[in-house]
Amino acid sequence: MNVFEQIAHKFKQFKPTSWSVDNKTAVYIIAILITLYGLYKFNTMPKEQFPDIVVPTISIATVYAGNSPKDIENLVTRPIEKQLKGISGAKVNKIQSTSQTDYSLIVIEFDTDVKTDLAKQKVKDAIDKAKTDLPNDLTSQPDVQEFAFSEMPIMFVNISGDYDGIKLKEYADKMQDRFEELGEITRAEIVGAPEREIQINVDPYKMTAARVSFTDIENAVSRENRDITGGLIEVGNMKRTLKLRGQFANALTLQHIVVRSSAQGATVYLKDIAEIRDTIKETENFARLDGKNVVTLNIVKRSGENLINAADKIKAVVADMRVKDELPKDLKIVFTGDQSKLTKNSFNELVNTIVIGFLLVLIILMFFMGVTNAFFVALSVPLSVFVAFMLL
Repeated sequence: MNVFEQIAHKFKQFKPTSWSVDNKTAVYIIAILITLYGLYKFNTMPKEQFPDIVVPTISIATVYAGNSPKDIENLVTRPIEKQLKGISGAKVNKIQSTSQTDYSLIVIEFDTDVKTDLAKQKVKDAIDKAKTDLPNDLTSQPDVQEFAFSEMPIMFVNISGDYDGIKLKEYADKMQDRFEELGEITRAEIVGAPEREIQINVDPYKMTAARVSFTDIENAVSRENRDITGGLIEVGNMKRTLKLRGQFANALTLQHIVVRSSAQGATVYLKDIAEIRDTIKETENFARLDGKNVVTLNIVKRSGENLINAADKIKAVVADMRVKDELPKDLKIVFTGDQSKLTKNSFNELVNTIVIGFLLVLIILMFFMGVTNAFFVALSVPLSVFVAFMLL
């Protein structure tokens, strides 16, 4: 037994290290593959400022107009809570309820081990059981919605300028359509925009004289304002469906609706008993920027998509619409609440940390180990990061 065999026999060796020393070329190839794949995952992985936390939280909203908070609690909230407390197969952590005039809100928080779909179905089943104890004349049936952190807006697009509210709403609608075409965006909600409203202001004295009821008016408007199918016609070897368009094109058309007619020829038109007004609905939500009214689009990102890419595409869509003159040059568009800025800063800081760590290790070790050995030791800094991203 020679000296080297004696040393190998006397001291234990770490086999992966020995294999790496004996197969340097294979180690280089593996390092290159890890680097390339790690860079790919590093650039393509969805980037978020905060993790997508899923806490199964379900809300139940019920409207019962004309009732006091005490009546809402006794007639709506308590019967639903009674059934919610009996939910089995899913652990309920907390139930909170709010009863106010005309409105009941119940929030149920489940254990994090419970899937949101299962929690929502359990709540719906409990509401079905509670319906026998609820009033029959509810203004609206209990509305079940799930709460998700991913539903929070990632940015706000504020529109303002020397235009009236209706015109700003038109521009907001165009932008909404373009934003919602993006795969990264779930929806774009418009806030602070005026909504058109057609009012039928009935004169009660004329209505009584004409022997017309509110139900007659409602049925007449509903009957006339619809598209109906007119049957089929043959076009060559094909059959085409005919549709008769009857929906109102403007408010003035309402005036000529026949509310009631008789065999004696006495026809009552809507204009005879009511005034038709094309106006704006009473504002229920407001959006302001720097103390001025604006129309705002709340951008909600799809869960699991890249936050930075989503924000960049939103801004690119606005720039493209300006170039194509879909938006006027004097229309002021301001982006606020942009979460991608913090995410970009965090991402850039991570890159800087990797580069600085590599350089510091290289510079310090090159005085003791030489440039070549120091370089390979310093590579462990970015390689460890790339391996982490591969696992993620």
